[in-house]
Parts: sequence; structure tokens; C-alpha cells
Amino acid sequence: MNMIKSGEQKVYVEFPNFTGRNVPIREIAEAIGKDAQYIRIGLQEGWLKFGYAKKIGASSEFNYYCPDKKVWEETGYFRDVDNKRVKAAI
Repeated sequence: MNMIKSGEQKVYVEFPNFTGRNVPIREIAEAIGKDAQYIRIGLQEGWLKFGYAKKIGASSEFNYYCPDKKVWEETGYFRDVDNKRVKAAI
């Protein structure tokens, strides 16, 4: 059990407001200074751990899901997006 001793201060950490937003590959690539194709290949091969690549049937195409929380945990990148604005743009 951790006890706070006299004179010690508590530290509170504020986390970003995660929404489960799918962070676009291009946005991640720009944030970490890599090419978008590098991000796609890393997700497909599993050596990048902040998202998922799912192959579409027998085709050579993939769908990608990179939740904002996992991107932040692995890269430190987070951009707060107003959900109302995102839904209106769809």
C-alpha cells in the first residue's frame, strides 16, 4: 500500500478526452514524421501497435482502425476533435 508521507505532494495526471475516434493514417504519419505507406505496412505486418489492419476479402485492400487512445499511448500524439463537427462532415 502506497502511503503519502508528511511533506510529499500528490501528482494528478490529466488524460486527453479520448472518444475512440479513428485517427487517419495521413494524420498519424504527419505527426510522427513518417510516410503514410510506412504506417500502413507497419499495421499490416503488426510491428506498429497503435492500430489494426483488416484485409478485405480476397482483394489486396485493407481497412485500418487506429483509435485515438492507442495512438496516444504508443506515440504520444493526440488531437482533440469536436465530435459534432466530425459527424457533420461525414
